[in-house]
Amino acid sequence: MRILIANDDGIASEGLRALAAACAARHEVYIAAPWHEQSGMAHALNVHRPIEVEEMPGVALELGAVAAWRIAGTPTDCVKLYLEALMDANRPIDLVLSGINRGANLATDVLYSGTVGAAMEGFLHEIAAAAISLDIEADYAYERAAELVVPFLEQRMAERADVPFFLNVNFPQRLRQADFQVSRLGRRDYENAFRQTVQPDGRIFYTVAGEIKDSDDGPHTDLYTVAQGGISVTPLHTDLTDYAALEDGLKK
Repeated sequence: MRILIANDDGIASEGLRALAAACAARHEVYIAAPWHEQSGMAHALNVHRPIEVEEMPGVALELGAVAAWRIAGTPTDCVKLYLEALMDANRPIDLVLSGINRGANLATDVLYSGTVGAAMEGFLHEIAAAAISLDIEADYAYERAAELVVPFLEQRMAERADVPFFLNVNFPQRLRQADFQVSRLGRRDYENAFRQTVQPDGRIFYTVAGEIKDSDDGPHTDLYTVAQGGISVTPLHTDLTDYAALEDGLKK
């Protein structure tokens, strides 16, 4: 396969490098990643602002990739720019991977995640895509997650080569079950999400922080799966239509 790897932690991140190296052992790998961390960017896209791009042959050589670029933009910029401007039309991408992210992307946090946003852009181009994340306090390395997820995605591609998929994969803090479990999104909120600081000159700043408060973490949710030490796989899609409301509206 020809695989494009992006992320939101930046091109120097440990997770991206572990994933790229694992994929390059059996596939053609291309890397298009942000210069710096772009967490929380969701599906943001730069408009009317030039985006600097630099090819990184040393990074490609180190990781066994065909080519690598660092891009001064969002995770979505990276994927969109590669697919629409940098890619050789004679060598189209078969699979877009985003990650491995430093920290989970679970439940409603997927709406804010730059990792998920990058994978979504691949899916919007009708290419199979997966966002991959590892708990920030995991007691095993990114390399272990990579060696598990690559064969899983290879199998998924073999089973559904003609139907693009969009998956959100999360590895737990402690891996008790090295199998992939299909889960739905739970619900995650944060208490005391903003912390105020006042500068000596009177200027006021707020920092996003807060304590996690899960309100839907029962069986079959992604939150439950990772809490039990399993690897959560949530199929996602981009259709935000409320079909129940649509059906009600059509009846009136």
